[in-house]
Amino acid sequence: MRVFVREIGVHAVNVLITGGSGYIGRFCARELVAAGGRVVALDRRPAPPLGDASATVSLTGDVADRPLVERLLRDHDIDVVLHLAAEKSVADSMTAPGPHLLANVAGSLHLLEGMRAQGVRRLVFSSSAAVYGSPRRVPVDERAAIAPDNPYGAGKAMVEQALHWYAVAHGFDVVSLRYFNAAGAAADGSLGEDASAATNLVPRVMQALAGLDGPVPIYGTDYPTPDGTAIRDYVHVEDLARAHRAAVELVARERGERVFNLGTGRGHSVRQVLAAAGRAAGRAVPCVEAPRRPGDPAAVWADASSAERELGWRAERDLDDIVRTAWRWQVGAAVSAGPVRAAPASAGPAR
Repeated sequence: MRVFVREIGVHAVNVLITGGSGYIGRFCARELVAAGGRVVALDRRPAPPLGDASATVSLTGDVADRPLVERLLRDHDIDVVLHLAAEKSVADSMTAPGPHLLANVAGSLHLLEGMRAQGVRRLVFSSSAAVYGSPRRVPVDERAAIAPDNPYGAGKAMVEQALHWYAVAHGFDVVSLRYFNAAGAAADGSLGEDASAATNLVPRVMQALAGLDGPVPIYGTDYPTPDGTAIRDYVHVEDLARAHRAAVELVARERGERVFNLGTGRGHSVRQVLAAAGRAAGRAVPCVEAPRRPGDPAAVWADASSAERELGWRAERDLDDIVRTAWRWQVGAAVSAGPVRAAPASAGPAR
């Protein structure tokens, strides 16, 4: 096993990223390659070229295809798996929990069995703050009860439990990253999210501001929050990519199981996000009030102090950075050479 980690980052570590064509996956791939790692991206959608072609390989396929997974692990001498592939729509998980859980939980088990068979036992898992549901106290830390409000969060919790038992039975070394709401785009305008098919708040806001979609629905205006709208912790995608690199470094050099929250430690309401986006764009965001959605907690934001202590990571960008970079990406400003838009997170290995 060739694992060599330097202070500057991951060096000579081969990483398989499931969901490598997705929004977060593309940022993680770029971060790892910049740090000296070699990346194999697996996704149901083909991945556009990214950075140094000699350090990246893109393959089309599904994590549930165990023979394919085993071949990739073996042929590319994979050291660490970064598992991002997932179906991420909370709304879809509420209306069709069966297909959602099959994709997220069963797909993950196929991946783990392939890893076990090939002797690859280091994994960084893309979990979610959704495992906490509606926490009794905020900010929420990793000791809070696991009590998801929806099948999406339940599926993430199930995979975390499976990882624990793979650690016990098969000696897996695992880092689970429970991140909050990923948003934003590259500061240099070179990479961002394809907002046209995204369902999260920030890309929906960008689409509305650009006149490419109707008014943004505000789901619930009667929550027990200062302005009546739901409060979330929004973390910049470039900050998340740094955290994933740090997690790969950690799991490559140290044994054990770890769980970290990734967030800013600050909560912002839906109306605050709309106001910040309006400032960035110079005009008000079209919006319309709508009933609450099932499975949405009133307020969740992170205590990410464990990640700061053990990963050496903390979020550096705030909400204004998020909406400013997202808006720049949306309108194509400051982009000089035709960027490739990363696909939104979606089913199978397309996160």
